[in-house]
Amino acid sequence: MSSDHLQLTVLGSATPYVSVDNPCSGYLVSGGGTRIRGDAGSGTLAQLQRHLRLDELDAIWISHLHADHSADLLTAYYAALHADIQLAAPIPLYGPPGIAERLAHFLTHTATRSPVESAFAVNELHHGHRARVGALTLTSREVAHGMPDFAVRIETAGASLVYSGDTAPCPVLVELSQGCDVLLCEAESAQPPAGGDQVHHTPEDTGDTAGAAGAHRLIVTHVGPFLTPEQAVARASARFEGPVAYAVPGTTFPIGQDTSTPA
Repeated sequence: MSSDHLQLTVLGSATPYVSVDNPCSGYLVSGGGTRIRGDAGSGTLAQLQRHLRLDELDAIWISHLHADHSADLLTAYYAALHADIQLAAPIPLYGPPGIAERLAHFLTHTATRSPVESAFAVNELHHGHRARVGALTLTSREVAHGMPDFAVRIETAGASLVYSGDTAPCPVLVELSQGCDVLLCEAESAQPPAGGDQVHHTPEDTGDTAGAAGAHRLIVTHVGPFLTPEQAVARASARFEGPVAYAVPGTTFPIGQDTSTPA
């Protein structure tokens, strides 16, 4: 693969819990020899191993600490320190503030705190956080989910992918997504909430966000249990003129080359 191109592989896209054939949210983004795991929902570590070992990752990026986006960090910890994985160094982990202590709270079972930092080199995200990981640049912005939650733009010289994390429609996501090749956007909600704050996109919202951002292509993901993927794609397509696809688990999408069909 050219260093100017990206590949997005869907490890899972279910919410709020795994299904028989679909783990929770997790993605593998590759470009220029660099490989980043985006989110680590339940069941995604197993699917990651179809493509590479945990110790072959260059970084892990976590949008927020709901279990359907982060729970497999717990099993990754055991794999990294107590199994057949031999880390040359802790895996760089980018995540919301407090992520290390949240992991340690669950993993510690004695008076001695579990050595989370021996498995993960923790970097806390903040609004506007930028990082260079190998050939890829990651820009994170805080979005609207009622808790610390981040979207990310992953770029090479010739390709760009934006992943929404979980969020209500918000100007920050539109700004981050301006002109991107692919917007990977959650579409959890069948309808906006009747009361209270909105914390997810509907399919129509995903189409509106993609259109406002001038995204070239939209991939809907994190489709909730009261929608089918087909319904989500159809409803998003009614609001966005570009190509729309669903994040089918196991699918690899090329970005920055021929993005008309999955690989």
